[in-house]
Amino acid sequence: MNKLKKVIKKYFTSFTYFYQYLRGKIFIAFFLSVAVSLMDGLGLTMFVPLLQAIMEDGEIDVTGMGKMGHLIESLQSMGIVLSVTNILLVMIVFFSLKGLAVYGAEVYRIYLQESFIRKIRLNLLKNLNKISFKRFVMADVGRIQNTMTGEVDRVSRSFRYYFQTFEEVTMVVVYMSFAFAVDPKFALLVAVGGLLTNFLYKAIYKHTKGASRRLTSHNSEFQGQVIQHVGHFKYLNATGTVDKYGAKLERTIYKIEKARRKIGKLASIAKASREPLLVVVIAVVIIVQVQVFGGAMTGIIMSLLFFFRALQSLTNLQSKWNSFLEYSGSLENMQDFEKELKTNKVKNGKEKLSSFQQDIRLKGVDFSYGDTKILKNINLTINKNQSMAFVGESGSGKTTLVNLISGLLPEDKGEVTIDNLALKSLDKNTYQKRIGYVSQDPVIFNDTIYNNITFWAEPTPENLARFEKAVQQASLIDFLKEQSQGKETQLGNNGINLSGGQKQRISIARELYKDIDILILDEATSALDSETENAIQESIEALQGQYTLLIVAHRLATIRKADKIAFMDKGEIIDVDDFENLVQKQERFKMMVELQEL
Repeated sequence: MNKLKKVIKKYFTSFTYFYQYLRGKIFIAFFLSVAVSLMDGLGLTMFVPLLQAIMEDGEIDVTGMGKMGHLIESLQSMGIVLSVTNILLVMIVFFSLKGLAVYGAEVYRIYLQESFIRKIRLNLLKNLNKISFKRFVMADVGRIQNTMTGEVDRVSRSFRYYFQTFEEVTMVVVYMSFAFAVDPKFALLVAVGGLLTNFLYKAIYKHTKGASRRLTSHNSEFQGQVIQHVGHFKYLNATGTVDKYGAKLERTIYKIEKARRKIGKLASIAKASREPLLVVVIAVVIIVQVQVFGGAMTGIIMSLLFFFRALQSLTNLQSKWNSFLEYSGSLENMQDFEKELKTNKVKNGKEKLSSFQQDIRLKGVDFSYGDTKILKNINLTINKNQSMAFVGESGSGKTTLVNLISGLLPEDKGEVTIDNLALKSLDKNTYQKRIGYVSQDPVIFNDTIYNNITFWAEPTPENLARFEKAVQQASLIDFLKEQSQGKETQLGNNGINLSGGQKQRISIARELYKDIDILILDEATSALDSETENAIQESIEALQGQYTLLIVAHRLATIRKADKIAFMDKGEIIDVDDFENLVQKQERFKMMVELQEL
């Protein structure tokens, strides 16, 4: 049983992976391949009687054709006179049927490949959307991007070469069967010769697979570096370090090209050696068959026809398999990546939340990243339509606590409840649809103002009315009037055409456009100048009492009018009260206020 598992793991892991996406469709491709080689074999069988009919005045001798002579006898029993013309007509029929089978096999393989890649893309997207946020923040972004884009194309090629190998295997088996039917002894000799060539290819396969794995690793590394190069382009230019970081990318590019070059050389060796090896094997076997075993030339010619096809398919098989191994690193990476996504899928409950009605409660909550404890024994109650601010020094756990309340992170200990329902028991999608989120780095899409705020909603009268209301609540009316194209104004990549305050207002408008109960503002004004901050602050204060506001703030002026303030330090809530009372009760909070000259 263990040996069987090892064999399956070594030779059929890829087949199992493809099968899970395509199921029985794979076997239709197999039968079409059989049909191609079967029609080709039957057509080739007619060459010997054709030569005899031409050279021996129509005399057809099937004694040297082995069991394939039954085909000729069957045609004769059907009343078909095996003249040159009739034999040629029969050959035309067989090869025409082969042509139809080839067309069907090619078209069906294209269909299978398209179906396979579509399903992979959809599966990756679905599973990525379900990965836990905790796992995502610790993931290699370069690998994610590389796997979702470049690796899918490479897996597509691995699929193509794998099934071309599969087809060649089928053809080898069919042609070998025809050859054994003609002359078993000759067939056995050629089969042994063909297998001996596999030793050369085995070494090529091993090196190709290793180079493929290295190429996949270097591609992921390069993707991550490109993401950072683009993301930090302004800093790299402003500090004169763009060339220094560029040199890092150059080194990775050279590593990628080195791996590609090795794969290309190995493929060239496989291609260059294919035909010479084929001729050597056939020549040696003919000499042995004629001079040692005294074989008849009729049988040898018939066997040669089939064996030339079989050995051609065998060397094609070796070449296709080597081409498959060029992309096997990507296939292994894809399989591992899919397993990781499934293993780290966010745990979701079944309770649905239609709206937030009462309160959010945290009871004895702890949270850690690995061995590092971030939150300790958090106890807190946030009532509906209350504004709750979270303040404290950097690293005190403010953002982590808000992410935990929003369902992005799971508590390690204790319990979070929403309207007396455990957050872990909720269908998080129904809960998170009730949440709006505005961060320090606003999310702006390369699209129009309208699409950014409505998230590509159809411009129906109802949606336009909601858009106008959200724009008004976010104090965007004047900005919109200044734009010559109004709501259809393009905002550019990541809002490159906007100021910080305009980005934040659009982000706030987007969240207000949605039907939400809870609005999270995570350092939403920390990157703004004082005048813009005050304007945004007025917009936020106007929302108090309409939504449950959770505000993470470094600047204390932002949260001066909050209903409650949770003062945090080293992952713990030290005190919860309003601004004035905290100043009186907490010396450290008072010092923070004085330092900010409030």
